[in-house]
Amino acid sequence: MSGNVVHLHKHTDPPAVDTRPALTVVPEQPAAPVVPLWVRSGRAIRTLVTHEHTRTATRTAARHGLYVFGGARIVARRTWDGRTAARYERMLRAAEAAGNYEAAAEWEERGQRFREARHRRRMDLLHSPADAAKGVLVGTGMGIGSLVALGVVLAIANKDVTDVVTPLMAVVEFIQLLITIVQVVWGPLVSIGPFLALLALWAVGSHQQAAPPWALPATVRDTAGEPITPSIVVKALRDLGVPALRNAIKEMGDAGASMLGPIRIAGCGVEVDVTLPSGVSTNEVQNRRRKLAENLTRHEHEVFITLPEAARTVRLWIADSGALDEPIGPSPLATDDTLTADYTKGRAPWGQDLRGDAAALSLYQRHLLITGLSNQGKTAALRALALWLALDRTVEFRIADLKGAGDWAMFIGLATILIQGPTDDHVIEATEMLEGGVTEMERRLQAPDGADFPPLILLVDEAQVAFMCPAKDEQKRPYGGSKATSRYFTAARKIHNQGRAVNVLLWQGTQDPTDQNLPKLVREGAHTRASLALGTESQARMALGDKAVDGGAAPNLLRPGLDKGTVVVASDGITIPAGQASITVRTHYIDTETATEIAERAKALRDGVTTLHVIERGEERDPLADIFAVLGDAPRVLTADVLKRLSALNSDAYGRWTPGDLKRVLEDAGAEPYKSDGRMVVGRDRVARALTNRNADGSASASE
Repeated sequence: MSGNVVHLHKHTDPPAVDTRPALTVVPEQPAAPVVPLWVRSGRAIRTLVTHEHTRTATRTAARHGLYVFGGARIVARRTWDGRTAARYERMLRAAEAAGNYEAAAEWEERGQRFREARHRRRMDLLHSPADAAKGVLVGTGMGIGSLVALGVVLAIANKDVTDVVTPLMAVVEFIQLLITIVQVVWGPLVSIGPFLALLALWAVGSHQQAAPPWALPATVRDTAGEPITPSIVVKALRDLGVPALRNAIKEMGDAGASMLGPIRIAGCGVEVDVTLPSGVSTNEVQNRRRKLAENLTRHEHEVFITLPEAARTVRLWIADSGALDEPIGPSPLATDDTLTADYTKGRAPWGQDLRGDAAALSLYQRHLLITGLSNQGKTAALRALALWLALDRTVEFRIADLKGAGDWAMFIGLATILIQGPTDDHVIEATEMLEGGVTEMERRLQAPDGADFPPLILLVDEAQVAFMCPAKDEQKRPYGGSKATSRYFTAARKIHNQGRAVNVLLWQGTQDPTDQNLPKLVREGAHTRASLALGTESQARMALGDKAVDGGAAPNLLRPGLDKGTVVVASDGITIPAGQASITVRTHYIDTETATEIAERAKALRDGVTTLHVIERGEERDPLADIFAVLGDAPRVLTADVLKRLSALNSDAYGRWTPGDLKRVLEDAGAEPYKSDGRMVVGRDRVARALTNRNADGSASASE
């Protein structure tokens, strides 16, 4: 033992190195909290209760149980209505609430007849027991006598006296058999009878969907587009959020039915007048249009609120669900090749109102303004009116398209002036076009009283470009703007002031109106004001005026992009329902190809029109050459038309020309006017010959 110890002390080898990897000390993690069993059970129960399958099963069970109670209520009501005059009283109250007093009198008469018949039946019941007893005794006696007589006949025939009672015994045995059958069937019938009654009540309730909405299937609960009934309208008004209106409906004995007028079918929807109770103003309903529409299960754009003539009354027009998203039919201009226009007495077929009736607009001596947001159909709506009026061959057009996208290109050969482009130079030309119209207007105003002038339409599309133009002329007068020195503004105001009296009219189309790009004096000078979709109510007031907007016009509530071509119109040139200040029209869309075809028909009505694309100004004029230029390809042109075309060509040089001036120039050149069909005309061949001779004489003089 000691040797071993010495051996260990004398050992000199280095100690062995431990090559095992060092152990990593992991800090002790806190133990996960132990969730109590009752918490886990509560979560499981909540998941089970709120699961969709559980909710569906609950609704199903409740629905079928409530069908029984609803069926019992329906059967009880039917029974009560059948035995009392409740049905007649209910129809009488409904007719009175609708203001249909003739129907109310008829229902009252029917109810009176029902009561009289019921009284007779009840009086008859007082005598019926005695009468029934007498009848039973008489019937029994006669029956027994008949059976005995039959037995006697059988006894004689069979020579057997016992056959006398054979018929009586047969009847007794039959009665005994019936009693036996009743005894056998009665027990099961009493047992299953209540179940059959419950099944019948369930069938009635299921057929009528007599359960609360939350218990009905999703397909049944969806009420979008449901027909509009008086109860739905009253409920929508009650839930509108107007305390005075809600309380008044609760206090009414007829539950608010007396507020409603008759519900009338009006185009693709219905219309109803609502007389509001005292203490409720019309604007409280108008300002809640969206909520009212949702209460009626409609979208906001499917409900229109206007103010009729009656005081404290709103008129609701409620579209059929989705009807306003359906396109209307094509324009009569596209479907009727024989259609013509009459500026004085005719009306342009512009589209349809919300009731589905044709909306036609009179253009006679009315300045026009149409506005809206960009890309909402403004140019198409304005062009549709111009295309119709072009079918009147007496109308002259001078057009400035300050967008320059070719939307008016089909008027080449129809318009005497067609300016196309958005630059300042185009605005300058458009301004001078209007100033030429002012010159023509002043010339007409100086004519003798009673003179009849053909219509001259000065049309400016995208007029906001002109008002916002910064260019100035040589005298530093601005072309754009709304100051007294602004040339476009001044020309527009002069035409608005006096033009209609001599059939010189200004039509303007503009977008996104503001006080800067559509001055107040200009927009209020238009007799017909129309607006497509706009962004704000203030813009709607600029476009249509305060009176129209206060009366319910709301182009700012139209849906940009979805209500393209829908315009709100304020004008005395269109039929507007009594009491309203505006009307909503869904205009016919005429595409460019169809518009070109219509324009060709209009050109065929004319002798040929030379369209000028640039207004020449400031240079020396050659009257004879200009006369030849404005004649175009027509063999002869009326002298009055030649004067108009010369004025359009250069108002400074020819704006004040009279027929005498024209005659003098032509006579000096040897191309004097002559009569054709009783009217003075200028012959193209004569003018061409005069120009040729003049040029030849000039060449000869130069050679000498």
